Amino acid sequence: MKLWSILGNSQKLDGGAMFGNAPRAMWSKWAPPDEHNRIDLACRALLAAPLAGKTVLFETGIGAFFEPKLRERYGVVEERHMLVDSLAQAGFAPADIDVVVLSHLHFDHAGGLLAPWAEGEPARLLFPNAHYLIGREHYERARHPHPRDRASFIAELPDLLEATGRLELVDGEHSQLLGDSVRFHYSHGHTPGLMLAEIVGPETVDGRAHGGVVFCADLIPGRPWVHVPITMGYDRNAELLIDEKRAFLGDKLERNVHLFFTHDPGCALAQVVRDDKGKFGTAHEVAELQARALAA
Repeated sequence: MKLWSILGNSQKLDGGAMFGNAPRAMWSKWAPPDEHNRIDLACRALLAAPLAGKTVLFETGIGAFFEPKLRERYGVVEERHMLVDSLAQAGFAPADIDVVVLSHLHFDHAGGLLAPWAEGEPARLLFPNAHYLIGREHYERARHPHPRDRASFIAELPDLLEATGRLELVDGEHSQLLGDSVRFHYSHGHTPGLMLAEIVGPETVDGRAHGGVVFCADLIPGRPWVHVPITMGYDRNAELLIDEKRAFLGDKLERNVHLFFTHDPGCALAQVVRDDKGKFGTAHEVAELQARALAA
């Protein structure tokens, strides 16, 4: 199995919103803001093939589905659907994707499912052959959002996914489509039922899988958020998220599961480390993956 990091459309968002209650004097050292207080963010997907005999895409980024006014409002940098271009550079087309795994349905993670915006054209899915995996609890949130996060969802998307007949709602650690090859963890601090996919590693120690890769989604958007107290203003429950993150990182450290970051503009993959004071950090940082073997 090989892994590719697939860059989608990039964003510029308010740094204060991305770092919650952390002061600008702190977070600006990690992510220098522009004159509008915005920081650079990637929307990075992970491609794995063959995984359980399939070509699997973990997330799709924000895509190019927004009309121009909303594209500017949400800081989407490129007009083209960059995910499609990045897939082509890796040797794949949308029709080659067998499974799309979605941690959640906020537009900056699921918008890339849709074809680019065209005036007068309805929204349509871009992956003609793909099955879609989403956590059941989060799917219900997307169907019935809270006023606080309603704007984060694409209203048409659930109906489009259901109409394919290829939607699987996942309840536990494994899905029917991917079996034991992918283990799912769940988090509720950012959004109810956030589903974190771990590609199971090649080693087993005391009956536990070691050496895999986990898609961190918005539990840990990038390297600065590995520091446990750092959360986003977008998180629904910062204290819960901190507790979840501490347990999550401890488990990944113990089992040598590498972290894959979706929003870090400079780092796709890193190993978890912890110093003698117990503070988590990263090492062996990798900017991009190009047909990288899982165990490499």
